[in-house]
Amino acid sequence: MMDNKENPVDHIDATVEIPVANQEGNKLEVSRRGFLGAGAVATAAGAIPMTAAMFAASAKAQASDIRNSAVVHPGELDEYYGFWSGGQSGEVRILGIPSMRELMRIPVFNIDSATGWGLTDESKRIKGESAHILAGDCHHPHMSMQDGRYDGKYVFINDKANSRVARIRCDVMKTDKMITIPNVQAVHGLRVQKVPYTKYVICNGEFEIPLNNDGKEGMEDVSTYRSLFNVIDAETMEVSFQVMVDGNLDNTDADYDGKYFASTCYNSEMGMTLGEMVSAERDHVVVFNLARCEAAVKAGKFKTYNGNNVPVLDGRKGTELTRYIPIPKSPHGINTSPNGEYFAINGKLSPTVSLIAIDRLDDLFADKIKPRDTIAAEPELGLGPLHTAFDNKGNAYTTLFLDSQIAKWNVKDAVAAYNGEKVNYLRQKLDVHYQPGHNHTTMGETRDADGKWLVVLCKFSKDRFLNVGPLRPENDQLIDISGDEMKLVHDGPAFAEPHDCIMVHRSKVKPKKIWTRDDSMFAATVEMAKRDGVTLETDNKVIRDGNKVRVYMTSVAPMYGLSDFKVKEGNEVTVVVTNLDNIEDVTHGFCMTNHGVQMEIGPQATSSITFIADKPGVQWYYCNWFCHALHMEMRGRMFVTAK
Repeated sequence: MMDNKENPVDHIDATVEIPVANQEGNKLEVSRRGFLGAGAVATAAGAIPMTAAMFAASAKAQASDIRNSAVVHPGELDEYYGFWSGGQSGEVRILGIPSMRELMRIPVFNIDSATGWGLTDESKRIKGESAHILAGDCHHPHMSMQDGRYDGKYVFINDKANSRVARIRCDVMKTDKMITIPNVQAVHGLRVQKVPYTKYVICNGEFEIPLNNDGKEGMEDVSTYRSLFNVIDAETMEVSFQVMVDGNLDNTDADYDGKYFASTCYNSEMGMTLGEMVSAERDHVVVFNLARCEAAVKAGKFKTYNGNNVPVLDGRKGTELTRYIPIPKSPHGINTSPNGEYFAINGKLSPTVSLIAIDRLDDLFADKIKPRDTIAAEPELGLGPLHTAFDNKGNAYTTLFLDSQIAKWNVKDAVAAYNGEKVNYLRQKLDVHYQPGHNHTTMGETRDADGKWLVVLCKFSKDRFLNVGPLRPENDQLIDISGDEMKLVHDGPAFAEPHDCIMVHRSKVKPKKIWTRDDSMFAATVEMAKRDGVTLETDNKVIRDGNKVRVYMTSVAPMYGLSDFKVKEGNEVTVVVTNLDNIEDVTHGFCMTNHGVQMEIGPQATSSITFIADKPGVQWYYCNWFCHALHMEMRGRMFVTAK
């Protein structure tokens, strides 16, 4: 018999089904078994019999708990894809949210021995003129959009170290295009055009350099230095035009009307030393008028530099293409509110966030108002504001780097306070660990911000994890923002500075499970095979072309189509493998021992890799991706005849 003081709920069978999230979306469903089981168990435990109304209230409470729980049980799926920059590793990582489980790593600017990225012929073609560069510094991943909403087509990422921008196809989660931006150094802030669709990717050249940077003369003459705003065609991945500005450029964002881009500047002084760069009390935000820029390109009002044909427009102060809005001090992050009303500019060396009213920009470009008249609010939040994210309830969340806190504040109240009303816009401050940089809310970069989760990317972890030596992990922290108060629910150690991230609802992303044979990623290899008279799906052949040897083989677990082939010492060997398995997960690899040669070949994919056969004798190759119970036996020999 139960003690009267005991709670009947404590005795409810934990195996009774409870509402679960439908894997195709957000809808919470309760099975018939769950409905009957919950009522029966509660009644048997001595509780008051469940009426329909009581069950509905109970189910609603359970649904709320599940929706905001960070626990994702075995067999369940995360609600969001998280795309994380890999910082100095040069890659992009996919995390599941809210579990914070790392699901996949997408090599971009780095060398990846697991997939062969940077080693295979396909990846070298994609990397193009920068294929010889083996490192990168990823900062800002952002997904393409339609009407201000994620479309699941591409994710774009910049390489600050080598002035590159790359594109990832979200149907296969592979990098498919890459460009080195001319005339600039250190491509930093990156965003996409939101409306009407992502026609353009925008990014900044952060470091100031001479426009004619040929080293012949004037390298120490700072008056010749410029930074350029870069506008890239999202489909062709070619630079459409660049805009010369006063000062440097840091972060950037776009509006929700398809009219304006804006970038922060922390070095309006054009200083070359730390003291010079922080001497001014105000720097500025540069606003770019897209229609005027496009018209200037069409009218030929541009110059070209350094021997390339990229149009460079003059957007310095006083020109019709731009407007400069003074902002305190050393502004860093810029974030557009999901309702499209404001650019939020984070002060870095000022305790303030400045809200620029986007609907006042038309008047600014018509010279009807002064630049500072565009400021709708400037709330003081704390020390070192860097980035601001938004929910769907009118609240903003700003990282305070020096305070190691997140400040939650209300946008409407901040505007009222700026207009003289006595209102408290600050809702809460939450300690984070430690020195936060970027933060993002679920779907917060789009019209569909849903106010469920906030991720804060902290630069230091100190005492949060086991000591692993002088180089420590950083700390990605997951915060529940679904209620009135922020609640820290998860610490996640991360390596090599995940600088920035976005979180995309899983309904927006539809990756393939296997490759299609006509995929453009291996089109060049298919064309090569046709020239050699080879049908990739059926033929296993060796083509000899002077000192070059092309080896074509199929793979079906657990066998290669060729168990051996012969070459001569010094031959340039290209191995092409086509994976004929048609089942998801059955990925094959090709690894030539002692040659630094390995690659991944997904189901129905073709991959190729070229190397020099510089070691005479018997050289084994094998499958280095586990594929079958007889995986160890999946191997063959390359016979290399000595010179």
